[in-house]
Amino acid sequence: MERRVAERLRSALGPLGLEAHAFKVGWYNAVLQPAFHLPYPDDTLAFVVLSTPSMFDKALKPFVNKERLKIIRDPVDQCVSHHLSRVKEKFPDQRVDVMFDYEMLPSRKPKFLAQTAAHVAGAAYYYQRKDVKLDPWGKKKIFGVCIHPKYGGWFAIRGLLLFPDIQVPLLEQPTPVDCVSTEEKRIELLEQFNFHWQDGRYRDIIEVKERYSEEQKAYFATPPAERFQLLGLSQEAQ
Repeated sequence: MERRVAERLRSALGPLGLEAHAFKVGWYNAVLQPAFHLPYPDDTLAFVVLSTPSMFDKALKPFVNKERLKIIRDPVDQCVSHHLSRVKEKFPDQRVDVMFDYEMLPSRKPKFLAQTAAHVAGAAYYYQRKDVKLDPWGKKKIFGVCIHPKYGGWFAIRGLLLFPDIQVPLLEQPTPVDCVSTEEKRIELLEQFNFHWQDGRYRDIIEVKERYSEEQKAYFATPPAERFQLLGLSQEAQ
């Protein structure tokens, strides 16, 4: 069943520059405190959805051109929401729950921890402070970051698709590719991400096969309120 669902998702999302990676809810819940657990049985099938560098041209720009007058908040969020809602239509006999990376619970906690989901699904390795043996940061707060084996840091985690009626007790957990394997490189990665994230150097911590285009870099480097103009959207649309 998991394979059939995965193939259907690949055919729907692949042409849009989106990837879907399967995991069991239990893998995710096992590594988090109860406050962050997903409220589903352990064997429930779920997919974490990533956007790759090609999503900008394959999905975002066509979406903006078509939905120009309906865009009232962040164009990327609306684009992803539109396409994941369309994906639900591919499964008329299944319940499909969708969670987006920007959604919050009433407690102001995120609905799900995106980087943890990507790691347990084997999609990208979540490098954290605990992955460095000789910690050089003392009392500083150090945030972790996911690195994709193909795209490095040139990707984003956009949402979850959950299939509450599909239980997959025999699904085997993949191990994410440990592509930043030396202590020195991990320290460099976490330093760059935490203290110099604006320059984006952390994204190229490994040799990548594809990165954002110059147009896409300019878009994400622009303050959100000004991005509408870059896409040719009027202030009224905003």
